[in-house]
Order: sequence, then C-alpha cells, then structure tokens
Amino acid sequence: MILDAFNLTGKVAIVTGCDTGLGQGMTLGLAQAGCDIVGVNRKIPEETAARVTALGRRFMAIQADLSQQACIQDIVTKTVAEMGRIDILVNNAGTIRREDALTFSEKNWDDVINLNLKSVFFLSQAVARQFIAQGEGGKIINIASMLSFQGGIRVPSYTASKSGVLGITRLLANEWSKHGINVNAIAPGYMATDNTQALRDDEERSKAILERIPAERWGTPDDLQGPVVFLASAASDYVNGYTLAVDGGWLAR
Repeated sequence: MILDAFNLTGKVAIVTGCDTGLGQGMTLGLAQAGCDIVGVNRKIPEETAARVTALGRRFMAIQADLSQQACIQDIVTKTVAEMGRIDILVNNAGTIRREDALTFSEKNWDDVINLNLKSVFFLSQAVARQFIAQGEGGKIINIASMLSFQGGIRVPSYTASKSGVLGITRLLANEWSKHGINVNAIAPGYMATDNTQALRDDEERSKAILERIPAERWGTPDDLQGPVVFLASAASDYVNGYTLAVDGGWLAR
C-alpha cells in the first residue's frame, strides 16, 4: 500500500533547531510518522521533547552551538551511541540579521553564514559518512527559503546563505545519490514564526505580503509536516537535489 511508503517507524532523525516554530512543527510531523528524534539546539527543547515522547517516540537532546564546527562530529557520535543509527537529517537551525547592505557588518555576515550554510554542509558531510558506513542510504533535508530564489532587502547574508543552501543541495545530490542518499530541501514561504514577527507587526508590510500569497494567509509550522515526512520517507526515493517551495503559491504569483 502506498501509505506504507510514508511510514517512518524505527527511523532515527536528527533535527537541528527544533525548539520552536518550523523546526518543532517538522519534528512533530516526523514523530507522528514513527521517527525517534535527536534534537540539536543551544538549549534543551523541553516542550518539543515532551510532545515527542507523548507520541511514544524516543527523544534525545544534544546541546550544541552549530556556528562552531567543533561540535559536529560529536553530534553524530552521540546519536549513534544512544540511538544505534541515523536515517534522516533535517538541517533547520538558522538565524537572520537585518541591516542595509551599505552598512552591513562583517560580524552580521559571518554569524549568518556560519550557522545557515557552513554548518549545513559540514553536518551533512558527517552524517553522510555515517550513512555510507551503515550501507543503507539515508535522507538529508535542508531548509532553504524564498530568498533562495529572490533577493530580498536588508538581509544580504541571509540571502547569500539560503541561495547557497539551494546550490549545495544540488551538489550533494549529484555526489551522494549513488550511495542511496537523497538530498533535497524545503523552501518555506512567509511563515508565522519568530523570524517574521517584525514583518507581521508592520501592518503595511504584512498587508502587502498577504496580497501576493494566493492562499491569502501566512503559513504555519504544521504546513511543513507533510513535505518533511514525504522527503524523509521511501515515497521520495527518486527525488534528488530538488528544493520544494511550501509557500502558499508565492512564487507562482
């Protein structure tokens, strides 16, 4: 039955940045589909952990600063030691800095690139090595953005990082598909999260954004549950190097 292809029972997923928002939403979707979860965050995601375990799944918390590369191999080692294997990686952790390009600082550049792009590559690399050692393939899901396709304003390092995420998603798929590793990305549209609070609080900007979205609403974390389960499951075994927009039709307008 086709629904069996979406079943993730017994799979182990690492999700970075699963404390709130989109990361929490995707984590709960994976857990509902059967996944045990390893959550990587700066702090223990107490609410997410409680909601995952309430579903009867295991949850392991790893505290790490992903902007520093020294923690990356430790994440893989701890996960395998506790959970026995890794099947899925969701590179969700990210940050944003808003400042005009004419005055944008080097620190704001480095802070965003290190977390949003550099850590995505090197954590993917470490997990892919584990996939190959296990000999059963695996799924890597990167979180891109509407700014993987568009320029935006006042977010130069964020735009650069998310354009880079789209690019390395394609590159890694080219190199790793032969190992049974699917690398894809999700590009959320305008979502009701902490990152967009300032936009939603600006009545004029919020109205302009909603007028362009054919669905006529901001997205929610629940809107990413179906896409992430699809890309994490056997149902997407022949999907490689693709960035799926979940945007209420924004890019189609």
